[in-house]
Amino acid sequence: MRYNKIRKMDISNGPGIRVSVFFQGCSFHCKNCFNPETWSFDTGEEFNDETINHILDLCNNSHITGLSLLGGEPMHPTNIEGSTKLAKLFKEKYPLKTIWSWSGFLFEDLKDKEIMKYIDILVDGQYIDELHDPTLDWRGSSNQRVIDVQKSLKSKKIVNYKE
Repeated sequence: MRYNKIRKMDISNGPGIRVSVFFQGCSFHCKNCFNPETWSFDTGEEFNDETINHILDLCNNSHITGLSLLGGEPMHPTNIEGSTKLAKLFKEKYPLKTIWSWSGFLFEDLKDKEIMKYIDILVDGQYIDELHDPTLDWRGSSNQRVIDVQKSLKSKKIVNYKE
C-alpha cells in the first residue's frame, strides 16, 4: 500500500492542528475530486512501519489535537489494513487525541470493520459535484455525513457530530 503525502500541521481536515495522512489509491473517481492525484494505486510513497512510526512521532506534540485519514481512500481494501494499524497504534499512544477520517464508503458498510473501533469522526459518502455546498463544515457535498462513530456504534444508529 502507498500514501500520497503527510501534512504535519494541517488545519483544514478536522478541528485544531492535526497530522493528516493522504492515502494513495481510490476507485471512486468522483467528478471534480479535490485530490485526483491520489487516485492511482501505483504512485506515491510506500506505507510501512517506518511511515507509521514517523506519523506517530509527528503527533507527539501538545499542539497536535489529532490525526486525519483521507486520500485517496483509506478504507479501500488495498489500504484498510495499513490505515487500521495506524489508527490502532495512534489510539494506544494518544488516547485523548481524535481520529477523523473521510471515506467514499458509507458508515453502514464500514461499521463492522476493525478500524471503526478507533475512529472518532467519519465523514462518509462520495463527493457529488451537483450537491457541492461550500457552506458545509468538513465536507464538500450535502449527501456526505459527519458522524460521531463511537456514539453511533454504541447506540446502533447514526449520530451526527456536533462541535
